[in-house]
Amino acid sequence: MRILLVGAGGVGDAIAKIAATRNFYDIFIVSDYDFARAEATIAWIRSRHGDRVASKFLAAKIDASQAAVVAELCLNHKVTHLINAVEPKFVPTIFSAAYTAGVNYIDMALSISEPHETDPFHKTGIKLGDGQFALHDQWERSGKLALIGCGAQPGLSNVFARYAAENMFSEIDEISVKDGGNLTVRDADGNEIFAPHSSIWTTIEECLNPPVVYERSRGWYTTEPFSEPEIFEFPEGIGSLECVNVEHEEVTMLPRFIRANRVSFKYGLGREFIEVLKTLQKLGLDQTKPHRVRSAQGPVDVSPRDIVAAVLPDPAKIGPQMTGKSCVGILVTGKDLDGKDRATFLYHVADNSETMAELDAQCVVAQTAYAPVIALELMATGAWRGAGVVGPEAFDAVPFLDLMASNFGFSQKWVAQERLPASPLRHP
Repeated sequence: MRILLVGAGGVGDAIAKIAATRNFYDIFIVSDYDFARAEATIAWIRSRHGDRVASKFLAAKIDASQAAVVAELCLNHKVTHLINAVEPKFVPTIFSAAYTAGVNYIDMALSISEPHETDPFHKTGIKLGDGQFALHDQWERSGKLALIGCGAQPGLSNVFARYAAENMFSEIDEISVKDGGNLTVRDADGNEIFAPHSSIWTTIEECLNPPVVYERSRGWYTTEPFSEPEIFEFPEGIGSLECVNVEHEEVTMLPRFIRANRVSFKYGLGREFIEVLKTLQKLGLDQTKPHRVRSAQGPVDVSPRDIVAAVLPDPAKIGPQMTGKSCVGILVTGKDLDGKDRATFLYHVADNSETMAELDAQCVVAQTAYAPVIALELMATGAWRGAGVVGPEAFDAVPFLDLMASNFGFSQKWVAQERLPASPLRHP
C-alpha cells in the first residue's frame, strides 16, 4: 500500500503521526500547499519514532485545487490509496483526481450541499455527498473503492450505527447522532477565549445551512437552523448540553444502508457559539463568494469566510491551551433482539490531555484522525474490501471496533451505555 495524504493541517498531521505507529504500508507521502507544514509533520515523526520509521514518509508540495496536479503526484509515486484531509470545498477536485489516477480514495467530510432553499415544503436541494454517491457505478466499474465520510462524525458514528443495527436491535426507531464536549481554550493570561475546535469554515457550513432530517415515511427534508433543542446528558463528566439540529453527513449516509424510521444529527454548540454564528450570518461574514477589499498590496478578492478563519485561532495549534473532553456518539432507540424497548448510547470520548501527550494534537482532530488509519489497515488486510462509493456503514463494524480497541494508541475504548427507553426531553 502506497498512501498519499493531501493536507497536513490539524487532522492530516494527526493521521500521519498515527500511521507512524503502524506498519501496513510501504510509503506514506505527506503533502500540503505549505511544504514546510508537511516537513514539520515528518520531523515530529522522526523525533518521536526515529529514522527507520521516518524513512517511510516523504514530504511533497501540492495544490489541492488542481485535479491534474493531484493526479500527477499519485501517478509519479505509484500511489494506491489517497487520503483527503483538506476542507470539504476541495472534495470534488481531489475525488476526481483520485478516480483519474486510478487510486482508492478516503475522506472524512463529504462533498458540500447546494443551498436547501427553505420553503413551505422544506424540500432538500443537493445534499451532502450527493455529488459523490452519484458516481458510485462509475467507481464500481473501475474496481476502486471510494470510502467517504470516515472520520469521527461521520465515521465512528457510522460504524456504531452498523454495529447497533446488526448486533443490538431488531428494529430501529431513531438514530440520533450526538456531538458534545466540555472543551475550553484559554489565552496566556488564563482567560477563556472563543476558539472553534475544528475548521470554522466547515462549522459555518454545517451549522448555518438548513439541517436535513430523515424519516422513512417522508424521506429527507429540512428544518430551521438550530431547531428542536433538547438537553442531552453526555458521559464521563462532560454533563448536560443543549443540542440542536445541524446539517451533517450521517443523515444523508445512514439511511442508504441501515433501516431506521428516523435519522438526525444534534450538536451541543452552546448559546454563545450559536449567537456568534448568527452574528456572522447577519453581517454576511459566512459568505464564500470573494469580495474586492483593500490591502497594502492593492485591491484583492477575498472570501468573508476565509477572513473569519484567518483571524480566529488555528484549530491545529490550540491544543496546549485546551482542556476537557470531546464525545462522539449515537443514541439508538427501538426494539432489542428480544423485541423489548431499548435505548443505547454508543460513544467514544477523547481527552485532550491524552491526545496532546501522545500525538501533540488536540483531541477533536485526533479523534477524527484515527478512523481513516484504522480503515486503511482493514483494507490492507482485506477485512474491508469492495468497490464503488460507500461510507463506513457499508462494512462489517466488528473488525473496525476490534482493531480500534486493541492497540491503537490513546484510549480507544468505545462504550455502549444503556439509557431509559424514552425520548429525550425537548424544550418547549
